[in-house]
Amino acid sequence: MRQTRRRKDEHIEICLRREVGSGVATGLEAVRFGHGALPEIDFEEVDLSATVLGRRLRAPLLIGAMTGGTPRAARINARLARAAARLGLGMALGSQRAMIEDPRLVSGYAVRDAAPDLPLLVGNIGAVQLRRGVRAAQLAQAVRAVGADALTFHLNPLQEALQPEGDTCFRGVFDALRVAIPRVGVPCLAKETGAGISRVTARQLARLPLAGVETAGAGGTSWARVEAYRAAGTAAALAGERLAGWGVPTAESIVHCRRAFGRRLVIGSGGIRTGRDVAAAIALGADAAAIAGPLLAAAESSERDVVRRLEAILLELRVILFCTGRRRPAELRRGVRR
Repeated sequence: MRQTRRRKDEHIEICLRREVGSGVATGLEAVRFGHGALPEIDFEEVDLSATVLGRRLRAPLLIGAMTGGTPRAARINARLARAAARLGLGMALGSQRAMIEDPRLVSGYAVRDAAPDLPLLVGNIGAVQLRRGVRAAQLAQAVRAVGADALTFHLNPLQEALQPEGDTCFRGVFDALRVAIPRVGVPCLAKETGAGISRVTARQLARLPLAGVETAGAGGTSWARVEAYRAAGTAAALAGERLAGWGVPTAESIVHCRRAFGRRLVIGSGGIRTGRDVAAAIALGADAAAIAGPLLAAAESSERDVVRRLEAILLELRVILFCTGRRRPAELRRGVRR
């Protein structure tokens, strides 16, 4: 338990103080929008609202999974949650493994205490933990304990393989997910953690009773690089640096997931930094986007800084819709060029 908590704080410190980018492009920059100098709509007509997992959000944006399980993480999560509630956005928690191992740590994840008006909260657990003895009943309890509306199973084989304490037994995880998902009691998603979801994996996941998927493609934070810092002086450090850009770029992953999941939810994430990135993700087929890493330093500082960053992203997205003559984000899928 102490090891898990220590690792959480090490991850926060590394992500704040070191260069943790993957060093590769998301592919979102290749999406082109036609500028409409005569949009024929009023700026006030632009409506960013979206429904995600049955919850109405003021924009198709979630604060992505980051952290939890320590006092420092609790402060960060509370600021993120209050900012999300103020702006009517969704939020995903970091892995709840720590609180499952030690229920006394639930306060680090109980963000509804800080932000009771948060419109959407998504819980989080590593899928591989199903092979380590975590049962569906424990997951249902973890969801209830924090008041989550949904649960994400994260897939992170690259990170686990490079992590000194990594859980690398992924054999049987698919079948374990198939059994666990219907028993959790809330809609379930699957996501990567920065290496993206390929065409093959998207088709695999689409066979499960999932409500949707989150891409977390290559182009954002590289957890291979984060673990390389933690493993300084070892073979894993060198391997982690060399594999920092490994994976499926976010843009490509969004396309694969949309094709595999049909009308089910697709959240584009992995290197989402700007309103234009959100627009590009939606244009490629995502229903919403999630942003994480760029908000961490702001959350370490204050709720106000988080709100400022998010407000700028939302304004940028609104302006893009206005300048392309679109009233709703989903309309961006018409006429996009790559």
